[in-house]
Amino acid sequence: MSEPLLALHDVTVEFAGAARPAVRGVTLSLAAGEVVALVGESGSGKTVTAMSLLRLLPATARPSGRALLDGRDLYAMSAAELRAVRGGRVGVVFQEPMSALNPVFTIGHQLVEAVRAHRPWSARRARERALELLELVGLPDAERRLRAYPHELSGGQLQRVVIAMAVACEPALLIADEPTTALDVTVQAEIVDLLLDLRDRLDVAILLITHDMGVVAGLADRVAVMKDGELVEQGPVVEVFERPAHPYTKELLASVVSLTPPTGDVATGSAVEPSPDAALVVEDLTVVYGGRRGVRALDGVSLHVEPGEVLGLVGESGSGKSTLASVITGLRPATSGRVLVAGRDLTRLRRAERRAARGRVGFVFQDPTSSLNPRATIGRTIAEPMRLHPGSTDPDRRVAELLDLVQLGAALRDRYPHELSGGQRQRVGIARALALDPALLIADEPTSALDVSVQARILDLFGSLQEQLGFACLFISHDLAVVERLADRVAVLREGRLVEQGPAADVLTSPRDPYTARLIAAAPVADPVRQRERHARWRAIAS
Repeated sequence: MSEPLLALHDVTVEFAGAARPAVRGVTLSLAAGEVVALVGESGSGKTVTAMSLLRLLPATARPSGRALLDGRDLYAMSAAELRAVRGGRVGVVFQEPMSALNPVFTIGHQLVEAVRAHRPWSARRARERALELLELVGLPDAERRLRAYPHELSGGQLQRVVIAMAVACEPALLIADEPTTALDVTVQAEIVDLLLDLRDRLDVAILLITHDMGVVAGLADRVAVMKDGELVEQGPVVEVFERPAHPYTKELLASVVSLTPPTGDVATGSAVEPSPDAALVVEDLTVVYGGRRGVRALDGVSLHVEPGEVLGLVGESGSGKSTLASVITGLRPATSGRVLVAGRDLTRLRRAERRAARGRVGFVFQDPTSSLNPRATIGRTIAEPMRLHPGSTDPDRRVAELLDLVQLGAALRDRYPHELSGGQRQRVGIARALALDPALLIADEPTSALDVSVQARILDLFGSLQEQLGFACLFISHDLAVVERLADRVAVLREGRLVEQGPAADVLTSPRDPYTARLIAAAPVADPVRQRERHARWRAIAS
């Protein structure tokens, strides 16, 4: 057998002052043209292992062992040698494309800079290469994209730009760190398709770091599972998924929420009128940006949520989901139409009345880290809505009740967000949203940033709270499997218009609209055989 492109031997990474190593004794290899997925929960050591290869860790990190690329030890290289490897032999696709790009420079400037860092080319030749790269990653109208700034592109387009930068100098190895996290299912499928295409065309090896087992099933040849800094299992992806040997791998796979296979039938889709007691009623809502002849973010949207009901709202980025949520919470005015929360029309209220009405709406944000004040204790954070909307409730007693309700316990009330895990922070966010006993809870992608096992626990908690408290919920998500698990009904938005709504079991297994069918076909499942079949069907539908 030929030598592997990358071979890790007993790799250990220690941080100065830490009680134990972050990574211990990792041994792993990749062949040219192979995709190996490194999976595990946050803190398992996936990213630390990968970033140690290029020494992209803090100065306090001390890697040991051997990391051989083409037979040369990356850990033994000088700074100059390593600079030649970064972006040359090894490309990196970072998790958040917006933070990986400089917002003050054009896409073209940054691509040209990436090329010229490793090639002694003129600016003109490098610009020609930048155009080739954008065409390689499937971005239409490449000439115009070169002149664009990062904020002018969508999340999927930005990820394609980051991938173009990573392969600018035709690397032998591509490290992809959560390349599909927080992307819509159709964009996610496009990125997976792109990575497979690049693997085949460039014969590049891919080290994929992810917690999305559906993406692993569709992209990886082999999978390596990490827990607490150690490699606990590795093998061919079909073998590991069908016959996991380690209890932790079994737990990860059991935590994955999967979408029910479509039946092939067509749903009847009978319309249901809102009851007089509906928690939320949206009637013919239109929101136009830039004046009446501007962009229609929402165009004649009508939907409702009954008390005790969960309505799942799905659609791609730019479909209008977040705009609808901002109108319901009173943060954005409507151009026309009505929004009624607990019977009160928010579009007709005065400012003081509108602020009071906001107390009837709770909000759970997507990112539990950025949505919590890092300088406020957990108790103060949960009590904040009660200070803004004072009433008869004793804040201290209510905070203790809420902490018990979300299964955290009152002992955590004096801690700060950085002292909690991601799942615990999201529980705090849920407790804060429930502080005023809202008539309507809006949950905006509340599990997309969480590991699969943590996601499963948050979904169990959410379902239990909804059943216990009976609040109405507008659940916004791009994860159709999560929506199917929680929602009673589903509404599908596309480019500001509601294209389909009905019972979740009907819409997600027997869609009437072709757009809904495309969304469902793009949703990944944690089964390598089924996922490859689904991805082939998605390609046929998308083309």
